[in-house]
Amino acid sequence: MAIDTVTDVFEEHRPVLMGVAYRMLGRVVDAEDVVQEAWLRWSGADRTEVREPRAYLVRITTRLAIDRLRQVQSRSEAYVGPWLPEPYLTDFGDTVADTAERAVLADSVSLAVLVVLESLSPLERAVFVLREAFGYPYADIAAVLDRGEPAVRQLAGRARKHVDERRPRYEVDPAERHDLTERFLAAAAEGDLEGLMSILAPDARLVGDSGGLSQAPRRVLDSADKVGRFLIGAAKKGVPGPSFRFLEVNGGFAVLVLSAGKPDSIFQLDVADGRIQCVYIMRNPEKLVSLSAI
Repeated sequence: MAIDTVTDVFEEHRPVLMGVAYRMLGRVVDAEDVVQEAWLRWSGADRTEVREPRAYLVRITTRLAIDRLRQVQSRSEAYVGPWLPEPYLTDFGDTVADTAERAVLADSVSLAVLVVLESLSPLERAVFVLREAFGYPYADIAAVLDRGEPAVRQLAGRARKHVDERRPRYEVDPAERHDLTERFLAAAAEGDLEGLMSILAPDARLVGDSGGLSQAPRRVLDSADKVGRFLIGAAKKGVPGPSFRFLEVNGGFAVLVLSAGKPDSIFQLDVADGRIQCVYIMRNPEKLVSLSAI
């Protein structure tokens, strides 16, 4: 292959490689590092026998991501407070035309699902991502992982059962979430506790990720009263020079809060039956770096 062709082939498949790496790792910076390493392997490889570049690149990326995930998991034992994946911009645009495929991709990168995936083994997570998010046949996954197909099917069954048992069992309607997010913002800004309580489910939860580097609850809040009072208190303190941006993050509508033009936090809601079931708040500055250029 000519140099331009080598680069063009890799860039054609980069979105898929990034999608695999991020779902495996939950951090944009780690996913980007894995994809960069995959490029180095690709550019330096003997490609004369590569018949399917996409399969070859996905195999490299998945194996690199498994190695990186094992390193990350050993570090995460010392993480301060609840953990959330790094926000990932997911405006699929024209790259995913099919509504059903778009829904699957969005769900597989949602905060709720990625939190559950953290409890899987690296191999289980790889099988789940390749099978559930990208629809790979078991035989292809077996080739990627250098495992027998029966073993891959067993891993897939364990992973699917684990995710089904722990993931939220409600569907999120995009229009409903958008509407409730705006009402949520207005009530919090106005210090309207009654208004907040009217849109929070009785057992609403708040998961805040600061990594111990900024102010956020260091445990999950687990009732509408606790969530509402925390949000009113946080809104009263405010941030200097606040402004807001509405984004599609991890497959759903989210709000980026900026302080003097710099990312301060991002939050997203899970919604069902007209009520807010969970509030996710990311305040770890290390996980907001990728949003600085927005």
